[in-house]
Amino acid sequence: MLWSDPEDEPPKDLRDAQAMLRRLGLLMALAMVLFMIVSGLR
Repeated sequence: MLWSDPEDEPPKDLRDAQAMLRRLGLLMALAMVLFMIVSGLR
């Protein structure tokens, strides 16, 4: 993801926050799947 001009690049904090949100969403999805599997086994 290289930008042609650096002005279009979002600040580092914003990119970090977006990466964090993505990771959090992934974790939440995994937790939901695990929960559904566990509740289905009982």
